[in-house]
Amino acid sequence: MIAIINQKGGVGKTTTAINLAHALALSGQQVLAVDLDPQGHLGLGLGISDKSTPGMDEVLLNGENLGDFIVHTRHDSNHSGLDIVPAGPGLVNVEHVNEGGMERGLRLKNALSSYQEKYDSVIFDCPPSSGLLGMNALFAADELVIPVSSDFLALQSLSSLMETLAFVEQAKNCTIRKHVVMTRFQQRRRLAREVRESLLLHFPDQLMETSIRENVALAESPSYGETIFEYNAVSNGAVDYRQMANELTQSRWH
Repeated sequence: MIAIINQKGGVGKTTTAINLAHALALSGQQVLAVDLDPQGHLGLGLGISDKSTPGMDEVLLNGENLGDFIVHTRHDSNHSGLDIVPAGPGLVNVEHVNEGGMERGLRLKNALSSYQEKYDSVIFDCPPSSGLLGMNALFAADELVIPVSSDFLALQSLSSLMETLAFVEQAKNCTIRKHVVMTRFQQRRRLAREVRESLLLHFPDQLMETSIRENVALAESPSYGETIFEYNAVSNGAVDYRQMANELTQSRWH
């Protein structure tokens, strides 16, 4: 299970969740995308235009069966494909749940327990915060993808996130595999190159070789409810996310 997470907004979390999920599905995997951001942009980007569609709000607030809210979106004859559980209009209320102690942070993990074997990959699109929704994702995930934009403020937020992760790993008594990916990357920009060099210095084992280049098609595709592979399959964005999916898959074997 892979959480797409960063406490800083505007770094391309949802774009990465949408297109990584579809790239993995196109490679032959059965993929479940789970929207944990109350804004519901993952669902919108995958063509679920009705934000009142229930989903994770019912699962996390009312203990409903997650399987009842799975939407089948993209499938082919080879039994690979992409399903989604949308956020639901009440998901914002999860952050205000006070009762339950430690159990509050394990609701997502428990809800997914009987569905893990049905999917090759489960992708969480997380909100830009370290609140209860983010903590649920961290306790459920065994891998993290951390999108980082090409600016030095992104480095500060990454350091803060790593501190949070150290706490979670201690609580889980295990290490979560981390993949840092640069987004909106422009090789010609000096700042972008300097940020990448800094990431390579401080996070050499976590920084992915693949960077997601700045690409107009990536910004346009969600408004049509399409992934980059449907909107423009030959764009830099499609090339980069396909390469990222391959790199992520290969890393699981090492």
